[in-house]
Amino acid sequence: MTDQQQASSKNIVELATFYVGDALCGMDILKVQEINKLMQMTKVPQAPEYVLGILNLRGQIVTIIDLGKKLGLGETDITQDPRNIIVNSSGGHVGLLVKKISDVVEADMERREPAPANMRGIQGEFFTGVYKTENNLIGILNVDKVLSIDD
Repeated sequence: MTDQQQASSKNIVELATFYVGDALCGMDILKVQEINKLMQMTKVPQAPEYVLGILNLRGQIVTIIDLGKKLGLGETDITQDPRNIIVNSSGGHVGLLVKKISDVVEADMERREPAPANMRGIQGEFFTGVYKTENNLIGILNVDKVLSIDD
């Protein structure tokens, strides 16, 4: 491998992609612990409205967040067979409820573009940029930011 090939391969990231409403989003696949169907949850009194509840996943307590609500993209329809993306965060395990899972995309992060101006506001804070594929634009989610901001 030449130095140039080696340098460019360092910026290749596999993005797990998914839909939040009609928006195609992606995150580094290394942040994903697992993906599963929505299970029985327990509501949490006085939690922010985007927190759907908590569940017991093989002995781990997982907080479930409606990612659509959190990002201001509308509530995820739980009758349409949504999926939970379980991620590890500093505060434990969190499930991000999304409309549906899409493909894993190999992305060269050097070709990532800044989030467009119309993504400003709180939603814009949640994205590190946009990655263009041949057919789609993928909003690259900053998972740590999504999980760290308290309403």
